[in-house]
Amino acid sequence: MAEKGHKGEMTVREAGKMGGEVRKEQLGPEGYSELGKKGGETVARERGSEFYSEIGKEGGEARKRELGPEGYKELGHLGGEARKEELGPEGYAALGHKGGQRVKELIAEGKASEKE
Repeated sequence: MAEKGHKGEMTVREAGKMGGEVRKEQLGPEGYSELGKKGGETVARERGSEFYSEIGKEGGEARKRELGPEGYKELGHLGGEARKEELGPEGYAALGHKGGQRVKELIAEGKASEKE
């Protein structure tokens, strides 16, 4: 399983991947998913939600550079279509209404802060 040129030695990355694959086989898909959720909850407790926000932004920026403007736009469109299918017409309309209400609140907050 060692890469060519390693003379029988394995990198830390290769060993980690092998161990992860073995663990996935042991736990099965549901157990492996649960393990990931527990790990994510631990990281959230230790590092806070700001950490996830920051790594999400970094990942989004990297993906945007990878796909380019048109590819990123298409990705958003596909996500919106999937969400619409998941929620159905009424749920999607309610989601849009909720978003519109939030925009209204933000505009009101902005106007209030300008008056201060």
